[in-house]
Amino acid sequence: MPDGRTLRVEEAGDPGGVPVLMHHGTPGAGHLYGPHAADARDRGIRLLGYDRPGYCGSTPQPGRSVADCAADVSAIADALGIDRLGVWGVSGGGPHALACAALLPDLVVAVGSLASIAPYGSSGLDYFAGMGQDNVDDTKLMLEDEEAAKAKSAADRDRVLELTAEDMINAFPTLLSAVDAAAFTPELGEYLTECSHDGLAPGDQGWWDDGWASEHPWGFELEAIRVPVQLWHGRHDQFVPFQHGQWLASKIPGVQAHLTDVDGHTTLLQRRVGEVHAWLLEHF
Repeated sequence: MPDGRTLRVEEAGDPGGVPVLMHHGTPGAGHLYGPHAADARDRGIRLLGYDRPGYCGSTPQPGRSVADCAADVSAIADALGIDRLGVWGVSGGGPHALACAALLPDLVVAVGSLASIAPYGSSGLDYFAGMGQDNVDDTKLMLEDEEAAKAKSAADRDRVLELTAEDMINAFPTLLSAVDAAAFTPELGEYLTECSHDGLAPGDQGWWDDGWASEHPWGFELEAIRVPVQLWHGRHDQFVPFQHGQWLASKIPGVQAHLTDVDGHTTLLQRRVGEVHAWLLEHF
């Protein structure tokens, strides 16, 4: 990066295909899920992932905002010789995908948002209703007692590093809905474990900065988005409640919203990315 930071990028799918970049969840890493890579290959997509600052192989950027990711994505595109790019993001990556939609209209052709959180403090949004207690407690602690929240973040990082793939389905009992639990697979557990372990290996700075950026001003206005956006949110999501998707759908101009009655949180990662890929390809 021009400021001396390093970003770790990986790719899968079709090396000569249409470029699409994925923003990973929180905490995590830019590893590409096997089924997504296979889908990308079959559709002729060059699928890219990168570690947000502070995760895995990317240099920390303390105090970063959601909007700051646009400069990183632009630099990645420049380095790889890409002048038109599709983007999608899931969960904690959702706001970052939307930042690309708002701030990179000359590069980004279309954006998919899956299970994205909405901005904290937004008018007309009951932010915590339906949210799993673990996420409620962590968010409120960050907003009310920063020192205690940082201590908990470090302890939570140590706990996550001890989890095995088999532990994942039971690791977050207030967050994983019955719908998500029923659809959870060993392959997904292995992927989430790898992302969490690799993402948090350098420390908890990336995780902390993701949370801070999500709960403070994002640095762009949703109403400024002019590129096509497809939004997915499941009614059974307890990580990021359904009303977050409803609120975002009401604010993003021209959004194609899929507010489903059958999905939770992780089911979007498992079941809907192929549909997002197909839709993104329509815009090249």
